[in-house]
Amino acid sequence: MNELFAGISGAVIDEYGVAHFGAPLREQRSLADGSAVVPLSNRSVLAVAGEDRLTWLDSISSQALSALAPAGSSETLILGPNGHVEYAASVYDDGETAWLIVDDVNAEGLLAWLTRMRFRLRVAPRDASAEYSVVGGTPEALAAVAPTAPTWRDSWPEITPGGHGYAVVESHPGTDYSWAEALLTPDEISELAHRASSNEISLAGYIAADALRLAAWRPRVRDIDDRTLPHEVDWLRTSVHLSKGCYRGQETVAKVHNLGHPPRRMVMLHLDGSDSVLPARNASVFDGETLLGTVWSSALHYEDGPIALAMLKRNSPVEGVVQVETPEGRIAATLETIVPPEAGAAANVPRLPRLSRRAAVR
Repeated sequence: MNELFAGISGAVIDEYGVAHFGAPLREQRSLADGSAVVPLSNRSVLAVAGEDRLTWLDSISSQALSALAPAGSSETLILGPNGHVEYAASVYDDGETAWLIVDDVNAEGLLAWLTRMRFRLRVAPRDASAEYSVVGGTPEALAAVAPTAPTWRDSWPEITPGGHGYAVVESHPGTDYSWAEALLTPDEISELAHRASSNEISLAGYIAADALRLAAWRPRVRDIDDRTLPHEVDWLRTSVHLSKGCYRGQETVAKVHNLGHPPRRMVMLHLDGSDSVLPARNASVFDGETLLGTVWSSALHYEDGPIALAMLKRNSPVEGVVQVETPEGRIAATLETIVPPEAGAAANVPRLPRLSRRAAVR
């Protein structure tokens, strides 16, 4: 897909796809207001056909999918035996096939695992990335450019049936996050690129999409590590049904939620305003000389400025200023709690005020 967009003015392509079209901050605004869409070549598509597809997916993953209606959207996780997240999939069912949109780095592994889990059920998983490419944007923007395309709608940060939200801010930043991903055929992708070259429609790069996602506290498999529990990133909201039947990792999910606390927790970092310096993945986060954890993703947001999602130890401070390692030395950052230390154990946690836009670090 990348080669179709390489000739468009300003296009910058890297190992993850079309990074931007020359103006990442402007592209963020356009994505947010629904006047642009983004080609997502870092997403792959798997298809699961067969009469048993939904009950089968329900039985092996974290979400209740057996009653998913035609044209319905959901999200599910594949967990390891100890409850750690191995794969995540956005699920769209058209009444005959369940389409799974996944990060490309996980597609091959997930397909192999699904194939091993078929047993004698009437299911047929396959790689459908040659059949469909993924384009993201607001539901309205996608409907305008591809009105008949199968479209998965993100429910984040709504707490779906059977889910649970740990973030307890007065106003969740994801409330204004409107996102969907459409499956376009090769001909439709070619037409999209042609219309963009003719300035009939506007495109954005994945950098803009990631910045909007981070600002909404929205987790993604590409961010996490192999020890991540869904509780640590507030993923019980949309991807876990706490009262459905057993599946691999379910015992850990239930124990942590009902009896314990996740050992780590995700936070938002508002960096010191130095727009030219963003911490890299796995950059260390300190409180003085005490190592608290590491940065997972960072971005320059068009309203919030430089931000990052980080994973810290559970007993780390819930507010205040910390220091983040960068190639140019440590920079200060203000903490904003996403998952509180009290998460789990069915705790009632008081709501927290949200930091204002572009919070100043003092």
